[in-house]
Parts: sequence; structure tokens; C-alpha cells
Amino acid sequence: MRAIRPRLASRFAALLGLAPALAILVVVYVGCTAWTIWISMTSSRMLPSSNFVGLRQYEALFANERWQVSVGNLAVFGVLFMLVSIALGFLLAVAIDQRVRGENLLRSIFLYPFSMSFIVTGLVWQWLLNPTFGIEKMGRDLGFAAFRFDWIVRQDMVIYTLVFAAVWHAAGLVMAIMLAGLRGIDEDIWKAARIDGLPPWRVYLSVVIPMLGASFATASVLLATSVVRLYDLSVAMTNGGPGVASEVPAKFVMDHLFERGNLGLATAAATSMLITVAAVVGPWLYWQSRRTGRAHA
Repeated sequence: MRAIRPRLASRFAALLGLAPALAILVVVYVGCTAWTIWISMTSSRMLPSSNFVGLRQYEALFANERWQVSVGNLAVFGVLFMLVSIALGFLLAVAIDQRVRGENLLRSIFLYPFSMSFIVTGLVWQWLLNPTFGIEKMGRDLGFAAFRFDWIVRQDMVIYTLVFAAVWHAAGLVMAIMLAGLRGIDEDIWKAARIDGLPPWRVYLSVVIPMLGASFATASVLLATSVVRLYDLSVAMTNGGPGVASEVPAKFVMDHLFERGNLGLATAAATSMLITVAAVVGPWLYWQSRRTGRAHA
């Protein structure tokens, strides 16, 4: 009985210490999320309203041409960004895993872009891709008078410039995740492969990549949540232009919230983004919990 009391006291003290953080979590995050969902079902314009209209704001949202363009842009950006980032990050990790000279320096160089904000990344790439004084001008100054690289001002190509910048920003993070997974693979597997005479590409394809399932899943979830939250890169590089050619859902929300004074439509768009994030993160959390449960079993 005496041993139980100190245990209960320590647990109570721990709960008491966590109480402020728990209160902030409930009030700020859960409360604001619930309020956002509620407002998305009202006729709110510049100021919140309690006039319930059901799913009318969502009907207006999905009929909005600018929202459709934003979602389409995000789909193109997301697919290319995730595929190229994962492929490039994995290849960089494989290269560094060969115990090359200057490994620490190379890891720092590849991971450095991720240490910068998307605002800085966007401004850097805006300068590089500017036809007046960027890569195009450098090519012409070198004597290639017909050289053109003006994607950032072309409506049909501008979304791909966002992919360039985002891949440059995130590939280093994927490399770090994959490299940690590669370093966790038992060296005996490679020895057995050499004895069997298997070429390295076959070992990576048939053995290593399946063993890195957790690393690929982690990288995919992190990249996917970055895709849904994409805002600052688009604003810094193109401000959604030319026209709305590089518009993304987060910018749609911010513009309708602060510039157009349409609170109901903005919160409906924000709620749609929340549902998308939950659809991505939810299965991953479930898989992680099942994996942890099996490990403890």
C-alpha cells in the first residue's frame, strides 16, 4: 500500500504538469477545428454568422472554377513532387551508402535546402527561373542565343517550376530517411547476395526496397502532408500566376479569407483540406499502431 501511494502521486504530478498543454490542445486545436467546420456550414461572409445552410458552401466550392484549377494544380504538383523526391532521395542515399569520401559533407550539402523555409526556396528559384536575369540569360550570355527557359511565365508550364523548387527542397530529407533505413540492413544480406552472384540492382529491387517499406511510408506521409499544405512556395515564386495557373488550395483559402471576405467558402475549402490530410495520415497512424503492437506482442 505504501509503494502504491508514491506511484499515484508521481502520476498525478505528471498529469498536472501536462494539464496546460492538454488544455491548449483541446481549446486551440480541437476547438478551432470544430469552429471551422461549423462556420463552413453557415452563410458567413466577412463576419461569422450562425445561419446554418448545410452543405451549400461545399456545393459552391466544388462548382468554383478557381478551386477546380487549384485542386488540379495540386494533383499534378503532388504526384510529380512525391515521385521525383522519393526516387531522387533514394538514389542519393544509395550513392552515399557506398562509403564515399566526404560522406558527412555530402549529407550536409544535400540536406541543407531542407533547413531553409519554403519562402527562401521560392525566392531563390524565382530568381533562377526569371527569364530576364536567371538561367535563360546565363545561357544566352554563353552564346546560346536561341536558348529559352521561361517556364515560370508560361501558364502551361509554371506548375512544373514549383515541382523543381520543391524537389530541391525536400530530396535531402528523403535521402536522410532512406539512408537511415539502408544503414539498418544487415550486412549478411549483402554477403549472401555476393555469394549467389546477384547483381546490385537486383538486390536493391528484390530485397532492399521491400525491406525499406517503413522508410518509404514515412517519407510518403511527410511529403503528402507538405503537398496539401503548399502555400508559401507558390506565393513566393509566382503568387499563383500567371493568372491562376499555379494557384493551390491553401492560397485559395487565404485569398477568400482575407481579401475577398468570404469566410464560409474559405472555411469549407480549409475543411476539405483537413479531410484530405486525415485521409493520408489516418491509415499511416493505424499502420504504425498495428506495427508497434506486433513488435510488443
